Amino acid sequence: MEDIRVAAVIMESVVGKTSDNLSRIEAFVKEAAEKGVNLVCFPEASITGYSIQDTIAAYAEPIPGPSSNNLVRLSKITGITILSGLIERGEEGNLFVSHIVTSPDGLGDVYRKLHLAPNEENIYRHGDELPIYRYGDMTFGIELCYDTHFPELTTVLALQGVEVLFMPYASPRETSIEKGKRWLRYLSARAYDNSIFVIACNQVGSYNTKGSFPGVALVLDPKGQIIVETYSEKEEMIIADLSVSELMQVRGSKMGYFLGRRRPEIYGELLNSRVRNGDSKIAVTRVTKNLFD
Repeated sequence: MEDIRVAAVIMESVVGKTSDNLSRIEAFVKEAAEKGVNLVCFPEASITGYSIQDTIAAYAEPIPGPSSNNLVRLSKITGITILSGLIERGEEGNLFVSHIVTSPDGLGDVYRKLHLAPNEENIYRHGDELPIYRYGDMTFGIELCYDTHFPELTTVLALQGVEVLFMPYASPRETSIEKGKRWLRYLSARAYDNSIFVIACNQVGSYNTKGSFPGVALVLDPKGQIIVETYSEKEEMIIADLSVSELMQVRGSKMGYFLGRRRPEIYGELLNSRVRNGDSKIAVTRVTKNLFD
């Protein structure tokens, strides 16, 4: 890893207002460029807006498509790598909650949300791939909202070399302070247990007639401690400098770096198993690839 300056944005992304959303993304990216940021992360579905209503299909886009092309252009102009989200229309018409990475070199691999929340399953398809990204000497990964509740996923990414993990959200309900406190109950553990930097940000503003998104953004160090945080009911950007020496200090600790002390040989079939709802027995299921190998 190398030292890197990152930004995380709290942003309002209105469904049906893709052009307006892209304009505000562009404004934030240009501001980030002026402040020496290398990489900026926007919330889940920041381009198209987020919804669990069937009407979202009208605003879904293919990748590559108009929005991703627009952001590649913006990356080339500013020199910044951009992480932004949209509702993707796949080749067969299926909808995915996706996050794209654009850089001056073009469009990177697309991350499709792996774990769908129960209220998303009737509209979206889950992804099946776990891309790893590079920025110079830094390796990073992405988890989207509900993904972050599955600690195995973060461990898999860390084992594959991820040093910085971005967690964009479109998570409604609660106040900003309440949301932030809840995030810290588990996001700090993701950073601490895996000795990685964690960057998280949420949408802000109206969700639907029943509620809104609370604005939260934070950056955690490899000990799970807060580097910078903000809780806001308006759009905002936070910036943090991630230090390679800080990461190496944690990972060089015999007592503090836990991944190197794992004993995967004792986990056995648990790696390929699911627990049945309401049943204490373990049902072994077939998987195409054991990511822990």
